[in-house]
Amino acid sequence: MATALARRTVAPASWAALLAAAALAWLLTVRGASGMAPGPGTMGQGLWGFLALWGLMMAAMMLPAVAPFVSLYLRTLRARSAGWVRAARSTGLVLGYLCAWEAFGLAAFGAAWAGGELAARAPAAAPWVGALVLAGAGLYQVTPLKDRCLSHCRSPLGFLLHFGNRSGPLRDLRTGFHHGAYCVGCCWGLMAVLVAVGVMNLVWMAALACAVFLEKVWRHGKAFSLVLGVALIGYACFVPWNPGLVPGLVPGLHMAPGMPM
Repeated sequence: MATALARRTVAPASWAALLAAAALAWLLTVRGASGMAPGPGTMGQGLWGFLALWGLMMAAMMLPAVAPFVSLYLRTLRARSAGWVRAARSTGLVLGYLCAWEAFGLAAFGAAWAGGELAARAPAAAPWVGALVLAGAGLYQVTPLKDRCLSHCRSPLGFLLHFGNRSGPLRDLRTGFHHGAYCVGCCWGLMAVLVAVGVMNLVWMAALACAVFLEKVWRHGKAFSLVLGVALIGYACFVPWNPGLVPGLVPGLHMAPGMPM
């Protein structure tokens, strides 16, 4: 009886906790964005400030999509842990997952800094670079590597069977980090889009978060991923003649941080 009840309650509880954490991260991200000047670059932040904001952004955007993985992981723990122990282990899993995205934040910082330099030193070339970034992100959507990483994110059971029997105090953190590395492999192209449209562009953040969720959770997620790739390539075709479509690479666009341009 207790086991059956646990099976029914683990998934809803884990989903509720992750969605609540994502909602809090969105709130803090929106509050942080409201005090920042829009435009190219690293939002006026140094490396550590950028990484702190990047971590919040990734928590807001990615936690809903990782909920099925966490829920499945918790079911594998059902017979070995309960109560606060299960909560602590699932927290370690999520922290490991976010650490993978925080590591990618180092590359994001470098790309955002380079975007700011490009906008300042070669504004005529910036829209063409933005078009290449968007087209590259779209093309990546149809590559075998994207498909492999997305397949892992959509069906991680084999991964859990392989890593679920790990031991040691950092086992959950390591498992989460490895899964997060696959997620980075799946979604890094979509995150690169943020450099072109503005790292703290809230409308684009919300749109990409929805896209990531649909890719990983919807039963037509793989087909949606291909359609999204084509859409990004089509969007890129308009950028050289409409620089405002890539506000993250065009200086002097005085807009609110959440405007998509």
